Amino acid sequence: MERNDLCWCGSGKKYKKCHMPIEERMLLHAEKGEIVPTRQLLKTPAQIAKIRESAALNTAVLDEVAKHIRIGMSTAEIDEIVHNFTVKHGGIPAPLDYQGFPKSVCTSINNEICHGIPDKEIILKEGDIINVDVSTILDGYFSDASRMFKMGKVSERAERLIRVTEECVELGLAAAKPWGHLGDIADAINTHARANGYSVVEEIGGHGIGLAFHEDPFVSYVTPKGSEMLLVPGMMFTIEPMINEGSPDFFVDEDNGWTVYTIDDGLSAQIEYMVLVKEDGVEVLTK
Repeated sequence: MERNDLCWCGSGKKYKKCHMPIEERMLLHAEKGEIVPTRQLLKTPAQIAKIRESAALNTAVLDEVAKHIRIGMSTAEIDEIVHNFTVKHGGIPAPLDYQGFPKSVCTSINNEICHGIPDKEIILKEGDIINVDVSTILDGYFSDASRMFKMGKVSERAERLIRVTEECVELGLAAAKPWGHLGDIADAINTHARANGYSVVEEIGGHGIGLAFHEDPFVSYVTPKGSEMLLVPGMMFTIEPMINEGSPDFFVDEDNGWTVYTIDDGLSAQIEYMVLVKEDGVEVLTK
């Protein structure tokens, strides 16, 4: 048997690659004190197939936004694009009426970290940066992703923040390995953000997804390498760090109860991928 056909599985014994049942491999890790997902968090092939369809629509919605977003439009127009395109293709915008959220998409501008509410009075201006966070339900299955958009010529500080945020997400993705840990992703993201003089929001993170909008686990981006939940094939979750120019602290809009702002009025950027852990790596389902 060739060495690359072997899998230690944490037991000290050699097995043919992928031969040991997932439940047994999880048990070996649990016996070492590691946090393992419940079996319910591991999607079946049939569920994965349906979630892929939802993710494909979610990507198409973001592509549609990318075609039309422009200086001078209101964020309410973005909401209309998202709602109409989603419904036309048989889906439901997941944010609409979720815990009272009033719109079909989150639009967060400049110093808004997340959960910005579209409004006809909020007009995109030259130099703005905006995160458009799209979440979709298709046939009862959920998907989620977000992108940053730059309105015209933006400042060097905004340009750099978005670039580093993109790098953080890609580094987090590269650190995500089957039978690794969520903390590996966090460490890669937090290390790169801090090395560039930025901070990562600690109390808001990613989440499991697929059968519900927000599932376990909570995905932190500030925890140590080797910590947090084991990455087991079949898991789905989002990689969506919120990178702040200054302090990681924030406050929530007292009037609408949703929009999250940087505490120091600094810029914030976020990019979100939805990923699936597989035996041979991690697949991006929508971004």
